[in-house]
Amino acid sequence: MEQFGNNLFSLARVREIDLAGYLERLGFEPAAIKKNGTDYWYLSPFRNEAGASFHVNRARNEWYDFGLMAGGNMVDFCLRYYDCSIPDLLARFNIDFFPQQLPVFDAALHEGCAGKESKLVVTDVRPLYAYPLKNYLHERAIPVAVADGFCSEVAYQINSNSYYGIGFKNDAGGYEIRNKNYKQSSSPKDITTFSFGAREVHVFEGFMDFLSYRVLYPYAEAADFVVLNGAGLFDRALPFLEQHEGIRLWLDRDVTGKAYTQYALSMGPRYRDESGRYEGHKDMNEWLVHKGEVQKARLKKQNRLLARG
Repeated sequence: MEQFGNNLFSLARVREIDLAGYLERLGFEPAAIKKNGTDYWYLSPFRNEAGASFHVNRARNEWYDFGLMAGGNMVDFCLRYYDCSIPDLLARFNIDFFPQQLPVFDAALHEGCAGKESKLVVTDVRPLYAYPLKNYLHERAIPVAVADGFCSEVAYQINSNSYYGIGFKNDAGGYEIRNKNYKQSSSPKDITTFSFGAREVHVFEGFMDFLSYRVLYPYAEAADFVVLNGAGLFDRALPFLEQHEGIRLWLDRDVTGKAYTQYALSMGPRYRDESGRYEGHKDMNEWLVHKGEVQKARLKKQNRLLARG
C-alpha cells in the first residue's frame, strides 16, 4: 500500500488515511462486513448502542452514523471523535504518529470487490424539469428560478438502476446530486468556485446554503463564491480564498463546521464568521426554511383574525 512521503501531517494527509485501518488502531472491530467487503458496520464510536449503526464505505473511505444522522471523511470523524480544534488535531497526529505508520486509502484495492458497475455514472445532464425535484426545491425554500442559474437535472445509474436528482457541478467536472431521498456525489470530487474578480469571497459548505444566500441576499454587493461541497475540502479552497481581501464564512453550525470556522479565523483578520446570523439552526438553508415557516404561520394568524373581524 502507498505510504506518505515525509514526516508532517496536513489536513489533506489526515483525510487520506484509511478510515477502517484507523478504527482498528482505536480498537474498533466491524460487527458486520457486507457487499463483498466494501461495507463495514460498527457499533458507533461516538455513543453506546446495542446494534451497529455506524457505516464505513471502504470504496469511498467515508463514514455515516445513522443514529446521529452525520457523516463525512476521516477529518470529520476525528474532529467529532476527539472533540478538538483543527490545529489540535494536526498536533495530535504529528505527536502520536509518523505518517508512514498509518495506511493511505487506496480505492484501487476495492475495485475488484465492489465492481465497476457499483460506481455512480452520470448518464445525462439537462435543465431542471421533473416535478419531484422542483417540489423538493420548494420544500427547501429555493425558488426554481434561482436554482436554474446554477443547477441542472442529472440522470445517473448505480448498479444498472436509474435515478435522477438536482446536480451542482464542481470545478473538476463532477456533480453533487440531491433529491428528497438521496444525497450523492459523482467523481471527481472537488470544490466549486465562482470568480468575478471581486475583493470579497463568500464560503459555503454545500450548494443548498449557497442557493439560500442567493435567495436571502439577492441585491448583495458583487462578490466571488466558493462552495466546498463538504467542509473537508476547505484546505483545497485556500489558494482561491487567499487571493481576496475579505473572506466571509457561512459554514454549518455543527462540530465540523465550527471547527473549520475557528481554523479559518486563526489565519488572520481577513476571515469573518457570518454563521451567527443563523444561530440556533444547523445551516443557512435550515434558517431560510424556518423563516418561511414563521412567515406562513403569521399569515395564517392574520387571516384567522380577519375572518373573525
